[in-house]
Parts: sequence; C-alpha cells; structure tokens
Amino acid sequence: MIEVRQARYFLAVAETLHFGRAAEQLGMSQPPLSQAILQLERQLGVQLLDRTGRRVKLTETGRAFAEECRTLVAAAQHAHEVATQAGAGLVGTLRVGVVTSALSEPLLSTLAEFRRARPRVELQIMEVDTGVGQEAIGRHEIDIAVIRPSAPVRGLRMRPWRHDQFVIALPRQHPLAGDTSKPIDLSRFADEPWVWLRREASPDYHDQLMATCRRAGFTPDARHLANSILTQLAMVACSLGVTLVPNVTAARSFDHPIAYRPLTDPADIVELSLVTRSGTHEPLVQEFLRIASGRPLGAAHRG
Repeated sequence: MIEVRQARYFLAVAETLHFGRAAEQLGMSQPPLSQAILQLERQLGVQLLDRTGRRVKLTETGRAFAEECRTLVAAAQHAHEVATQAGAGLVGTLRVGVVTSALSEPLLSTLAEFRRARPRVELQIMEVDTGVGQEAIGRHEIDIAVIRPSAPVRGLRMRPWRHDQFVIALPRQHPLAGDTSKPIDLSRFADEPWVWLRREASPDYHDQLMATCRRAGFTPDARHLANSILTQLAMVACSLGVTLVPNVTAARSFDHPIAYRPLTDPADIVELSLVTRSGTHEPLVQEFLRIASGRPLGAAHRG
C-alpha cells in the first residue's frame, strides 16, 4: 500500500516530467526524490517512468498510476479539510435528547439559531425522559440532553436553563374551567379523578407532581395512567380527569378541548436543564450551549 507522501512525490514528477523542477516544487533536493521514485517502482514491481532519453516520460502504467494518485491525494486533502472543519464545529452531527415538554421555547429558537450558525451540521433529536437521557449521554449515544433536574450523576454536568410553573389542566366543560386567567387553589381538585404520569416514565418529574399535590393537602386519585404529557392531555380532553402540566404546555396550540388555570400558589417550579458530559470540549456541543445560554459559558453546575 502506497502512502500519500509517495503519491505526491510521483505526481510532482509526472506533471513536470523533470526531477529537478519536481524537487523544487516539493521543497526538497533532487537525489532523495529520485530515490523515492525508484523505491516506489520497486515496491510496486512496475516501471512508472521511462528514463532512457534525456527527458523523463511516463509509461502507460505510469499514466494510469498517476490518475489513481490524483484520486488518493484529493481524498487525503478532503479528509484533512473535513477534520479541520469538524474540529472547528462547522460539520458533523449533534444528537440532542429532549423531554416532551421541552419541545417549545426556548428550544425552538435555539435549534433555529443553531441551524443558521451551523448549516452543514446535521441535528438529530430524540425524545427521552430524564433517566434515559442521562444514561444515553453516559453511553455517548447523545451529546446533549434537555431534561428535568435530578440527583447529581458522576461524569455529567447540569446547567439550569428554563423554569416553568405548574398549571391545572381540566376538560373545557368542567365546572371550574370558566375563568382561565384567575388562579385557583389546587386543593379544590383533591376529590377529582386524576390523569397521572407513570413513575417509570420520568421518576423525578413524577415525584415532583406528587409532592406538589401533597403540599396542597391531598394525595391524588391517580385513576388513569399515561406515559407522556401529550397522552395525559389527550386523556383530560376525553374528560377522564384533571392533571398538572408545565405552563409552557398550556401556551402551545393543541387541538384539545382543555382549559388551563394558574394556581394560587405558583411556588412549584418545573425546571429544565442542559446536561452534557463533564469536561467535554466538543465544538458542536459548545456552540449549542453558547446559543442556548445567550452568554459566555461557565454557569454554575451540578454533578
């Protein structure tokens, strides 16, 4: 197998048909170049150059070999350019895992700005829950996770990103669905049937929902179970019960007959965080974080 260096040496001679000019073009002296070409011919077991006259000529084999050398050198140059661009974060693939409720602002604007800044980078989005997202980052299956906060995980860095508040989602024909601008006490729904999120779908988010209800003085009657917020809302639309969702969910336009009311005690915060591998310097990850934060990186972190 020939080396790219050998291909460059041979092409210089093949294109100038003069060892002296080829050596000058390559920035080397003539004797080492002549020796390199002789060694290449011995290595291949063929004659590439006709040296019988005063001028160097390509043999038929030499002409065919020159074309292959051009392909090899071009491929090497392309590989170098791709590596350089990838190192600068200009090409490549960025894999982002997101929880369902993150698929709104500011993620939408961040993705749009990232595409404008890195048009040659492929974005791959995967829906995950918090636990799965953390595991996927650890296994290098994704590069960034937009998930709910959890206990610190060794090897991961967590940056708080967005804070939402819970609102109550109820069927539009519900007696308390009237004034959607007026806050309501969560305890008023203590005796309602609830549409609940399975704990295995998102343990930390599930526990936060449960803690919110218990602080309001009741344990919800989790009569109907869902695996995602979207399914919860579909069940509420079917008048199966009520549920709590982040206020950003209420801001989206879903084709569901649902009313959303703010709570009188809005202290319960639903937080989203940007999670990456600790100490990562991957340029695409850094660019995404720069755009997401809108400020120089270096915010406080956990994990």
